[in-house]
Amino acid sequence: MELLDQFKNILGYKRKREQDIFLDIKNSFTINGKLIFAGELLKKAYQKFADRDVLITADSDRKITYKELYFRSILVSKKLKELQVKPGDRIILHIENSFDFYVIYFAIWNIGAIAVPLNTFLHEKELAHVIKDSGAKIAFVGNNLQENWSNLLKVGLLENLPQILLQDSIDWQTEVPDKIDFNIDSLNPDELCLLLYTSGTTGLPKGVMLSSRNILINAMQAYARLTLCSHRKKERLFCVLPLFHSFAQNTCMWLPVMTGASVIIVPKIDRKLILRGLLKKPTIFFGFPALYGLLCLLKTAPLDSIQIFVSGADMLPDKIRSAFAMIYGRKICAGYGLTEASPVVAFNYDNDSKKTNVVGKVLASMECDIRDDKEHSLRQDQSGILWLRGDNIMLGYYNSPEATNKILKNGWLNTGDLASLDKYGNLAINGRDKDLIIHKGFNIYPQEIENVLMSHPHVIKAAVVGIDEVLSGQVPIAYLAVKGGEQNIQDSLRLLCLNNLAQYKIPRKFVCLDDLPMNSAGKVDKKRLQI
Repeated sequence: MELLDQFKNILGYKRKREQDIFLDIKNSFTINGKLIFAGELLKKAYQKFADRDVLITADSDRKITYKELYFRSILVSKKLKELQVKPGDRIILHIENSFDFYVIYFAIWNIGAIAVPLNTFLHEKELAHVIKDSGAKIAFVGNNLQENWSNLLKVGLLENLPQILLQDSIDWQTEVPDKIDFNIDSLNPDELCLLLYTSGTTGLPKGVMLSSRNILINAMQAYARLTLCSHRKKERLFCVLPLFHSFAQNTCMWLPVMTGASVIIVPKIDRKLILRGLLKKPTIFFGFPALYGLLCLLKTAPLDSIQIFVSGADMLPDKIRSAFAMIYGRKICAGYGLTEASPVVAFNYDNDSKKTNVVGKVLASMECDIRDDKEHSLRQDQSGILWLRGDNIMLGYYNSPEATNKILKNGWLNTGDLASLDKYGNLAINGRDKDLIIHKGFNIYPQEIENVLMSHPHVIKAAVVGIDEVLSGQVPIAYLAVKGGEQNIQDSLRLLCLNNLAQYKIPRKFVCLDDLPMNSAGKVDKKRLQI
């Protein structure tokens, strides 16, 4: 009993320490009791960290300071003002990972406009929908994405386009002056400043509306958790995640600018570029499971400088965490989040002995509740739908009041994810509510089956979906990407499941493929498997 009390005291100390760190950084961005506007972030960083490197390229020796980043963004801000852009106007940003992305992103915020970063892998129909739905006035388009935009007119998906400015319109030639003077209005921190389109599991992309408060608070929450793991004064963050994604924006844009960290930018997920970026000595690595799988395949990636590895965007399979630990002798912090929560909800820095679906406690100043389908709170260890509350929760869906009202109730967000809480308050994510398979009244969680299948030596990726059956309701079907064209492993897969799962959870069919369809967030695209 004495050891248990000591353990509880340690947990209580860590939780209090995290809350104190969060409050300290929040106070530093509060003036007269009011949180600053996101447009003031970069100016504040310039004033505090002017000569410190902020951006470093993975593929060359190019780098720029906070002072230069701020100056280049001001030049773009002035150009936008000349084009009559006003606070509240929507500006699309359709560019791949680059210095330019940062310059334009902050230039939009400098003048109180709303940034609308777009997925560079959107289908033409999705792209046309987002352009129309956002009502954007101007679009910054990457040089290699121009054709995508002109095709929208050619195929008749749109009659008009917003005014397009190409990526190479940024002024990189003008010399940075000694002093930079530009007036940034202090707008309401609860006003919309970022519109992120997320496709979710069904339908066309919906615009998630985030305010300055949502953004700053969640970056502070992530910082407080990271600080428990790291004691370095100057971090170097590794940015290989696509910057249009909320996870990358939080960890590789908002967080470094708040804290004076440097960012190593990898233009795209490419083995050579990743290895060259790692030679720049990052200290924190943010990735998704498939990326850690790639590092395992590389076997000798130079990771010695990295103190913290965080995985998000999808469930981290035990197989990848174990392989990473065996090859590199390092642990991966399993995390969880969603765009509607800005997006980080939790990541577990003490997960050596826990299952990978356990993501630790929710971040500081955030509440969670597990509820049944009638919205009644459930007891400890019962699985139900995860609800969240806090200043990081989105304003709602853009132009979609009905969709907003379905998931936002009295300040609480229905995540649509199945989860449970243990007696210490650790959150375990059990999958999407919409992915839940109900077979003869029994609940089947695809994640549990996928984790077992991933332990097979020939399986690289696994996805389990439910299909309707007249007598049983639904049955699970497994799709697998296997090594080296190994197609005849169904019997061994079935035996593996028999040894680890209840009979009703065993997939009716095992479909072995060379690869599985993936989306831009690094997740298996189950919608395409269910077609």
